[in-house]
Amino acid sequence: MIDPRRIRENPDEIKKLLARRKCPVSVDEVLSVDEARRKLQAERDTLRHDLKQASDAIGKLKKEGKDATEAIAKTGELKARVKNMDERLSQIEARFEELLWQLPNLPDPDAPDEDTVLRTWGEKPEFDFEPKDHVALCEELGLVDFRYAAGYAGARFAAYTDDGALLQRALTNFCLDLHTREHGYKEVFPPVLARAESADAAGQLSKLDDMYALRDDPLYLIPTSETALINMHMGQELKEEELPLKYTAYTSCFRREAGTYGTQTKGLFRIHQFEKVELVQFAHPDRWRAAFDEILSNAERVLQLLQLPYQVKALSPAEAAFQASLTFDIDVWAAGAEDWLEVSSVSNCRDFQARRNKTRLRLKDGSLIYPYILNGSGTAFPRLIIAILENNQQPDGTVRIPDKLRPYMDGKDYIGK
Repeated sequence: MIDPRRIRENPDEIKKLLARRKCPVSVDEVLSVDEARRKLQAERDTLRHDLKQASDAIGKLKKEGKDATEAIAKTGELKARVKNMDERLSQIEARFEELLWQLPNLPDPDAPDEDTVLRTWGEKPEFDFEPKDHVALCEELGLVDFRYAAGYAGARFAAYTDDGALLQRALTNFCLDLHTREHGYKEVFPPVLARAESADAAGQLSKLDDMYALRDDPLYLIPTSETALINMHMGQELKEEELPLKYTAYTSCFRREAGTYGTQTKGLFRIHQFEKVELVQFAHPDRWRAAFDEILSNAERVLQLLQLPYQVKALSPAEAAFQASLTFDIDVWAAGAEDWLEVSSVSNCRDFQARRNKTRLRLKDGSLIYPYILNGSGTAFPRLIIAILENNQQPDGTVRIPDKLRPYMDGKDYIGK
């Protein structure tokens, strides 16, 4: 969440920054509730002081053998007033907390007003034949059984089969090996169910319509393993010398994709369950840029090794996730779709998530602050699979396997031969 003190001390600045995010919550309402809360808190503290004095007076009167009836009556009256004040304060504090948790992260000053492509890598493939889309390739090569998945689970689910299942497993192992052995991340295999507090700490309950909730238990299926990794140190105190802490996880991810329509909904586009390798770092606030650039480079390395052309795009604050201050997307080129497909979002969330899950950082000088938490996909598989199939398809209908992936594909050079 945003530091309440910053809102209180710089309301005009906060209003301008949140306007860039098209935030529906009124900063004036936050300030008004905060002012009422602080005033009520001061009145309650004064009453508690008066109550203590009245209680002390009873003891003194009894010790002196004097009549304490009036003092006892006054104490009873003050106790009732304090109790009433505590109840009112509890209600207004709950409202203040609710408003704070509805505010998105403040945008970074470097975030552009419009989505901006920063650079591209690689060359788009050229074909001397009409390239097929991934749906046709999957069906012809028996890589995904869309009909079975739809009958078993419903629309917009996928069941990988044969070399399709092998490709899914190969990408998992390839990405995890790369990030743990070469990039220095600690691997985690977390639960895919999260408590509401954990999801809210990550800033993801703001998109509740996009999440699956269990019917009989207060648990949610995670939309990304970012949810799990940013809560690795929930309620804990980290030490400055431990940073940066780097975690990677492979999980299934679950999203309703409510209200999503258009051409990119068929096949492996926007399916409700998909697989992804996530990268998260806990960093010192002064060194967040190095962590951000490293995660971005780690995600790009996946595409470079697979020889897939991509672009890096800075998102506008209006397009960035609720919890993100600065976000760069990595979009891979898919020849059959003739479009750039997002396979990674790298975000600096500043101390927004750490404040929400109470992860603290003890500096070497003894002071206590909040660490910055950064995340990025390293990478998301459905669209990565789409790009691999469409960009490497051959005239005979087979698909050439990228060199770096072949050891993970039983040494095969092609899918379909």
